[in-house]
Amino acid sequence: MKWKREDYLSDAVTVARSLIGKVLVRKSEEGITAGRIVECEAYGETFEGHQDDGAHVFKGLTPRTKIIFGEGGHAYIYLIYGMYCCLNMVCGHEGETGSVLIRALEPLEGIDLMKKRRHQEKLKLLTSGPGRLTMAMAIDKSFYGIDLTGDTLYVEDREDGPFEIEVTKRVNIDYAAYGKDFPWRFTLKGNPYISKK
Repeated sequence: MKWKREDYLSDAVTVARSLIGKVLVRKSEEGITAGRIVECEAYGETFEGHQDDGAHVFKGLTPRTKIIFGEGGHAYIYLIYGMYCCLNMVCGHEGETGSVLIRALEPLEGIDLMKKRRHQEKLKLLTSGPGRLTMAMAIDKSFYGIDLTGDTLYVEDREDGPFEIEVTKRVNIDYAAYGKDFPWRFTLKGNPYISKK
């Protein structure tokens, strides 16, 4: 069953936990690619009285972050290292600032197409990282603001669970005085496609 708008309207931590085990589907003219979400991180909320200084919205509304301040269920895309796109899902109601970074997928459908896009034959390396998965799924900057309840990029609940979820600190945000310690990284326990152990 495809996720509806209301599935994105909770806080980012709740949505991130709910996304583990769900399936991200991308439809294109080349074909369908799909992968199980096995790793994601919540951003933009408050933890133990501290705002998330690891989030892009920490400094307020900017042209880049304006989509995050809108209604949940839209994509926030940004570049890392000036070349790799990252997919984030906006959460909450308009005016709130939550989002979820999708960090890794387990490839399920369209694997040959993923390999072609990634120029990569090793299954484990196709989608085990935020930049890898966007390349494999052909998600680029043009997806900024796309409605995740549409027919191009969306989340499905295939009821394959239950899934055992592990919770840890987020990775690669050592610059955040408080946020580096927030327990907002969620992974599917034991899955080999998680980007960082």
